[in-house]
Amino acid sequence: MDAHSFWKLLHLLGASVLFGTGMGIAFFAWFGYRRAMASGEIDGLRTVLRLTVIGDTVFTAPAVVVQLVSGLVLVHMNQWSLTSPWSLTVLGLYVLVGACWLPVVVIQVLMSREAAAARTMSELTATFHRRFLIWFVLGVPAFLIVVVIFYLMIAKPLAVIG
Repeated sequence: MDAHSFWKLLHLLGASVLFGTGMGIAFFAWFGYRRAMASGEIDGLRTVLRLTVIGDTVFTAPAVVVQLVSGLVLVHMNQWSLTSPWSLTVLGLYVLVGACWLPVVVIQVLMSREAAAARTMSELTATFHRRFLIWFVLGVPAFLIVVVIFYLMIAKPLAVIG
C-alpha cells in the first residue's frame, strides 16, 4: 500500500468511526431516554449515558484527530491549496461540527453525572431534561453537516478544489 492509499484509508476509517459512533450514541441515548421517561426506570438511562461518555472518549475524540490530521496530509499530498474554496469549505464545516459536538460532550458528562446521582427518574431536574433537548438539537445539524462533508470528500467539485 502506498502512502496516499494509507492516508486515504485512514481518513475513510476515521469518517466511518465518527459517523457510526455518533449515530450509535444518538440512537441509544435517545431511545434510552424515551424508554426511561415512559417506564420511570432510571437504570437503563444511567447505563446509556455512562456508555455515551465512554464511547465519545474512546472512539469519537480519537477519530476527530485522525480526520483532521489525515485530511491535512491528503490535501498536502494532492497538492491542493488550503485556501481553496473546497478546503476552506470543508475545514469550516469541520469546525462547525466541532462547535456542535463540544457542547454535546459537556452536556453528556453533566447528564451522566446527574443520572448517576439520581435514584429515580423523578429526581432528575428540569435542567437535565433541557440539556437532553439541547443535546438532541445540536446533534441534528452536526449529522447533516457531516453528510455534506461526505459529499464534498467524494465529489470534490472541480470548481472548488483549486
